[in-house]
Amino acid sequence: MSTSTSVTEQIDDALAAAVEGGAVPGVAALVGDRDGVVYSGAFGTRDGDAPFTTDTVAWLASTTKSIVAVGALQLVERGAIDLDAPIGPLLPQLANPGVLEGFDDDGTPRIRPARSAVTLRNLLSHTAGNVYHFWNAHALRYQRDGGLPSIDACRNATLTTPLMFDPGTAWEYGMNIDWVGKAVEAASGRSLGDYLRANVLDPLGLADTTFRLSPEHRSRLATMHIRTPDGPAPLQFEVPQDPEFQMGGGGMYGSPADYLRFLRMLLRNGELDGAQILAPETVAEARRNQIGDLTVRRLATVLPSGSHDVDFLPGTTKKWSLLGMLNVEATPGGRSPGSLFWAGLCNSYYWVDWHRGDAGLLVTQVLPFADPVVLDLFDRFEETSRRR
Repeated sequence: MSTSTSVTEQIDDALAAAVEGGAVPGVAALVGDRDGVVYSGAFGTRDGDAPFTTDTVAWLASTTKSIVAVGALQLVERGAIDLDAPIGPLLPQLANPGVLEGFDDDGTPRIRPARSAVTLRNLLSHTAGNVYHFWNAHALRYQRDGGLPSIDACRNATLTTPLMFDPGTAWEYGMNIDWVGKAVEAASGRSLGDYLRANVLDPLGLADTTFRLSPEHRSRLATMHIRTPDGPAPLQFEVPQDPEFQMGGGGMYGSPADYLRFLRMLLRNGELDGAQILAPETVAEARRNQIGDLTVRRLATVLPSGSHDVDFLPGTTKKWSLLGMLNVEATPGGRSPGSLFWAGLCNSYYWVDWHRGDAGLLVTQVLPFADPVVLDLFDRFEETSRRR
């Protein structure tokens, strides 16, 4: 598979125009197939001066999740975690979870025992009942009233937020993969970062992907920005480097080039450059719909400073796998049914299309999430890449 000059130029032009028009300070985009990289481009700056490149170190945010999921699935293969057994014996904090039903007139939370147990499959498929405060008013109120920090503070107290529904009865995106990270630690006896380094990151050659920023990583680190009426403005933000827990749901940093290698491993059914990270049958199971008749629904923001409303691929039926969202029908941009898609809070987006044999990602460092301008750029990038 090759990329024609005209397609390369079209993608380059779209990315360059986004920077020149002030939509984003910097952006990188890559496409790969099973054999290698077929498009690689980056435009703008990472800090107002140094160029944004494909080896710029960026906050991965929720694109961390699929890396942590792969680590957990390795432990399932090894018999250290059961996908469908109650996870309480491994994580006692989840042995007897409560479900928040609302608040009394005086503001007291009404919490009852959950009617079903939490499993690893629930956590990986976001059907466990954990949610994010960005899109759930009850969770936001509970955390604010209780003085709980935001999840990105990496404080254990935040994970005491009760479930919002009984495990297995609904789908809502949330803090589930933070618990998966804790399950990896409990099952392996190692910190999440150490386990992933030895079993996923080093075997794939992902030297830039990390929870802890080294001085060398910092020399290539992109500045976060937030959209204002006058354009993107620098934002002081960093994931805590000495956290109470390593945030499996969004705590990693990495380069776009690294992340494409990770996506190509998934595209190649668990293997890359001779490193077999997952068995092909595990990838096959991870790819399929895990939520039955439930669907991935629109997430209406309750915290506009962090996220717009989220409704990816409106009009398309969406399900959830063990790795991320999957589309049931072909998308308007040509993504095949059963493809993997997900994103990071800083407006980074990726896909893996096993049928077409390609994977791609677009990386920015701009808030709030689900930015319409960046989503339009991603859609044009993905659609144009399919003309090769």
